[in-house]
Amino acid sequence: MQTNSTATGSAPATGGRPGVPAPSGGPSGGAADAGSRAHAFWRFLPAVSAYLLLVGLLLAADTKAGDIARYTFYAAWGVVLPGTLVFRALRRRPHTLMEDLAFGAVTGLVLELGAWAVLVRSGLQSVAVAWPLVVVVPFALVPGLRRHWRPGGYRRPSLAWSWSLAAVVGLTSLYYFQVFLSKFPVLAVDEQSRLFGDMPYMLSLAANAKQHVPLTVPQVAGEPLHYHWFTFSHMAMTDMVGHIDLPVVETRLLVPAFAALGVLIMAVVAHRITARAWAGPLAALLLFAVGEFTAIYPNNVVTWTFGAPAVRLMSWSSMSLAYSQPLLIALVGAVADGLRRVGSPGDADGTSRAPGFGRGVFVLTALFATASSAAKASTLPVALGGLAVAGLAVLIRTRRIPWTIVGLGAVIAGAQLFATAAIFDFESYGLEVIPFGNVQKYWAEPLDGRPVLLQSGVVVAVLLAFFLNHQIKLLGAVPLLWRRRLRLEPAQWFLLGAVVAGPAAYLMVNGYNASYFTISAMPFGVVLSAWGYCEAFERAALPRAGKAALAVGAAALTGLFIWLSYRYSADLATFLAEHTGDGTGTEPYTPLLPALSVAAAFAVLAGVLGLLWWLCSRAARGLRRRGGIILLTAGLTLGAPSLALDALQSQEVPWEGSWVMPASQVNAARWIRSHSAPSDILATNSHCWEYNDYLYGPECDNYRSQWLSGYSERSVLIEGWAYAPRMIATAGGATASVAPFWDTELFNLNEAAFYAPTPDVLRRLHHDHKVRYLVVQRKAGAESPQLRNLAKPVYDNGRVAVYELS
Repeated sequence: MQTNSTATGSAPATGGRPGVPAPSGGPSGGAADAGSRAHAFWRFLPAVSAYLLLVGLLLAADTKAGDIARYTFYAAWGVVLPGTLVFRALRRRPHTLMEDLAFGAVTGLVLELGAWAVLVRSGLQSVAVAWPLVVVVPFALVPGLRRHWRPGGYRRPSLAWSWSLAAVVGLTSLYYFQVFLSKFPVLAVDEQSRLFGDMPYMLSLAANAKQHVPLTVPQVAGEPLHYHWFTFSHMAMTDMVGHIDLPVVETRLLVPAFAALGVLIMAVVAHRITARAWAGPLAALLLFAVGEFTAIYPNNVVTWTFGAPAVRLMSWSSMSLAYSQPLLIALVGAVADGLRRVGSPGDADGTSRAPGFGRGVFVLTALFATASSAAKASTLPVALGGLAVAGLAVLIRTRRIPWTIVGLGAVIAGAQLFATAAIFDFESYGLEVIPFGNVQKYWAEPLDGRPVLLQSGVVVAVLLAFFLNHQIKLLGAVPLLWRRRLRLEPAQWFLLGAVVAGPAAYLMVNGYNASYFTISAMPFGVVLSAWGYCEAFERAALPRAGKAALAVGAAALTGLFIWLSYRYSADLATFLAEHTGDGTGTEPYTPLLPALSVAAAFAVLAGVLGLLWWLCSRAARGLRRRGGIILLTAGLTLGAPSLALDALQSQEVPWEGSWVMPASQVNAARWIRSHSAPSDILATNSHCWEYNDYLYGPECDNYRSQWLSGYSERSVLIEGWAYAPRMIATAGGATASVAPFWDTELFNLNEAAFYAPTPDVLRRLHHDHKVRYLVVQRKAGAESPQLRNLAKPVYDNGRVAVYELS
């Protein structure tokens, strides 16, 4: 594998002007034009193929062709076009068209946030489709900006590189179709339709973003929302610019689109940082296809041993994570580019680097950091940790203050301060500094205690299991760090520091949400891992047959691991539970034993095979220096089965995160949406998570009702309050599912309107709290017969009734 840009997948554009084909003329002009068109066809075929695959999957998932077309228009006009123009104006010289478009799309997301705030604050939502003209017109009229419409000097990636990237995008699309797009309907079709539990809540926030800056809690009208809500501003703009129904955006379009963008921006950032084109597709593959290592199937909620599972939550059930990833990855690329100014050896390893962004890197860092700050609260602390490590390393090496790092850190710290003060209002969501609070339950001692040596071994084993769980995809960084003996470039220190900062934060801060610090470190880590793998691959200097054998072997090994996990992991878990501890399987560390045992078996097998390889290489010189790349490839495949197993599990095992969303409720809420103004307030007697024949008993024990605010797109006086920031803060970061509503007087007034209505009660709701509709969920409790005499019945489907106040 060669290291110069041309050999690794990029070639300079040709023609009279850089990036523009030479003008045709004379007898050969027609042939030249035909050849250029044919070449363009093959260059863009991978991208078109990935797009058409996704379109086909969306159509198969009952997505309307018109919605797909409108979303394509919205993405091109409302995100990519303005963002690409601004990005081109900020970066110094072009590198590849893919880089311009990927960074441009992320820049467009940042610009969109500003447009959203202005439009909603000014009440100009109806003209949202025209906002890109604010960018397009100056770039069309100002002579100095016109050149950014058709820049020259692009390097063209090889077709193999392009097809590899298209394959990764296609893989993510197929995965989402299996576990998400084909699983949940856009709207409920019957009384047994199911939906992931948090989707109505996320839908309600997007609807709220169409009317409020900043957002409020839709389930408790007027309650401030101190939360990372930029994702839902984007969803609101998708609706306002593209005129696409929010449930379609949420259940069909946003997640696969942002996964594709994440793959593309990961590829160009890894290429830019490492100066190795093939590090791009590899980093994207590691980030999106290699998940946590548990050696357990099925992986139900009870076995989510270390917080948020990487595969599922990187994919679809956390919209904020899906939205924030491209922003964070772009930030990594901008900061790493800025660090090239800090005593970096530049091309000392013989590679040809992409041109630097120039002075615009600080503006790009500010844009990406500001958007990341309230897209996912865990991202910037990890980035700041990486910068702190890089700054310390440079200070020790040069004995000078690295002012560039200080400046970049100040920019990111400013963005973090903005989010902490203006968006989060210094809310901690119940997170507390408790060292090892998230993992110490696994080494808890029995009543009679354990010997000190045994207890120490248990603690070490638990920490080892934690690092194996999410960090298996980072094995490629080991040869990089080993070979350089920690004599790293500033950008490498930055990546390494962030890789350490994420898990360290999880181990220091107690709470389920702290696991997002670990996940936020993954984009940093996969760049290091891909970097190290590429260097090891180059040193191995495999012949073409050897490269093919390595690829086939990796695929075969992945298939073997999938089959073994699917067929035998449950038996292994049972065996280990019965033959460890007291034999009852009740030891706190029992869930970690499968991963530890499989890792130990792999380590022993690798040691034996490594010794045999060394012995054989003494006789066969062609084997020398090539065992390491085989071992490294095998190690990285240990986490690869998680994606396939998750897809299998989604079809075989009902996931308890889904819940019943009856069509009667959705239809009633949608009727209200069509017969009310966005400013109207609703009141309801529905406060519980789920009333499926009283699945949780006759009493409600989980106040997470969010369906009415979600599907009506209206705020509710009191619906479910478990996700209100003030409640989560009192529950140690967990969902306050059983805590009563904090305003007893208002809650009693709300309930009286349904079960003991009087003219005074309804008057107070209408005049004092601006309630227009009363929505009765009859499984929660039938309304008083008197309500029909005091309010106007306007809708009734037997299960849900709506009354209008006037």
